[in-house]
Amino acid sequence: MRTLSEIPWKTMSTKPIYRNRWLSLREDLVELPNGRTTIYGVVSCGECVGVLPFLDYDTVLLVRQYRYVAGRTTWEMPTGGVHAGESVEQAAQRELAEEIGYRAGRLTRVSVYHTSKSVMDETAYLFLGGEMVKLALPADETEFIEVHPFPFGEVLGMVLSGEIVDSMTIIAVLHTARMKGT
Repeated sequence: MRTLSEIPWKTMSTKPIYRNRWLSLREDLVELPNGRTTIYGVVSCGECVGVLPFLDYDTVLLVRQYRYVAGRTTWEMPTGGVHAGESVEQAAQRELAEEIGYRAGRLTRVSVYHTSKSVMDETAYLFLGGEMVKLALPADETEFIEVHPFPFGEVLGMVLSGEIVDSMTIIAVLHTARMKGT
């Protein structure tokens, strides 16, 4: 016998509230397992990717940029959304090219997770990038990104000290540390 915590909620109706090219917001009228109804707000962003790029066994490239919503500059791995018609691997390669000017000769998937299980339907696909190949690309005038190599141990220290606050980067670094045995 299932408990109330295991019974899916039933969507009675959906009302679009807002949409732009990156996200949408809707209100759903839902019936709860106990028969009551409530309004539930849902932000839809789709899928996103992140790649922790290794130049060699111990050197990781991170990007630093100002994040408007956080109101601060952060160190993080290359990340971004998956475009319509793209596989997550294609999106990962595109983000590497756009943000650090490299392509990964090898992508290894390390995690798939929901970035916010309560109000957002975004799913993140995290990869390790290896066998990195430098690309000859023109600078993107809309990106204000600094790229810097770090020893992996220093990146792990930045996660553990709270200097790195991006969840995608934190999860990828901790998975990598577990895999490396550090």
